[in-house]
Parts: sequence; structure tokens; C-alpha cells
Amino acid sequence: MLSRSRGEIVSLGALAPWRESLKDAAAVNSTRWALFNCLKGLGLPVATGSGGLTKFNRKRLVVPKSHWQDASCVGQTPDSLVFKTNQPLLIACKGHGTRQRCRTDKFGFPIAHANRAKFFQGFQTGDIVKAFVPRGKFAGNYIGRIAIRHRPSFVLQPSNGRKKFDVHPKYLQAIHRADGYEYQFS
Repeated sequence: MLSRSRGEIVSLGALAPWRESLKDAAAVNSTRWALFNCLKGLGLPVATGSGGLTKFNRKRLVVPKSHWQDASCVGQTPDSLVFKTNQPLLIACKGHGTRQRCRTDKFGFPIAHANRAKFFQGFQTGDIVKAFVPRGKFAGNYIGRIAIRHRPSFVLQPSNGRKKFDVHPKYLQAIHRADGYEYQFS
């Protein structure tokens, strides 16, 4: 039994949710320290600091509180910082598709089969393209990521957040070939 400040008695069973969250925090901290010791063992320059020191440096240098700028305030910092950009590059892992050729329903029975080819008319799912759609409902110029189909009708996801739509490959020009990642600015 534990007692609180108001004289209430709390059983240890009531602390079970907190104990679980501390277990996860302990796993993260032990992984962090193992990584730190490995990097230090390789002879790489590694700096650490407390959250209080990071906040002190951020306030002293008048740096906005954002994750990517906060990292420059950890540990010993110079008297002034100059950021060359205000727009970090965000990179998300998208993968290279799937090896699964047979699509199944929730019971595991086959319902569809995917084509073996990964390329169609010179394009691959994940390519970043420029689209010049001359007429129709979606007429205009777009930049976005495509998902191929094995027919001349690809799905284009414009980078400006508009709705996905179909586009013929003759209107597409590749800007960046798929490498398994998606790149964008914040």
C-alpha cells in the first residue's frame, strides 16, 4: 500500500498502467545509451545534454522550438547559430512495393493476382512526375507521385494535396525515379 499526500491509500494494482509506460521508457533509454556507447567506441564526436540545458541554449540563442532546430541546441553550443534554411527536407520510407503476387481476402483465399512486371511504359510506382493534362476535368499542370497499373491509366497523387486522379502516361515526364523514399519540404 502507498499513501498519497491527502491521506488516501492507493493499492499497487492501481499503479499498473504507470508501470507499463515506465517499462517502455526504460527500453528506449537503454537503447539510447547503447547507441551512444557504440558511437563513442567508434571514435565519433557525440554530444549529449539534459533537457534543461537544451532549453537554456534554445532560449539563449532565440531558436524556435521545433524538433529539427532543437537538435542544434543539445550540449555545448556556440554563442550564435546561423541556420542556412528554414525548410527542412522530410524523408519518408515508402518501400519498393511487395513481392506478394496473390492478393487474398480476410480468410486467406486468393481473390486477385498482381502482374510480375514492375515497370510499365518506362514508369514505376513511386516515380515523381510532371503531368501536363491538356483537357478534361483535371486539365492543368501537376507534379506528384504515380502508382502504375498495367494499362495506360496511372494514378497520380499531386503534391499540392489535391485528390488522386487517373492520367495517361503520354502526358507524364519523369522528374525523379523511385528509390523507395518520398521527399518533401515541410
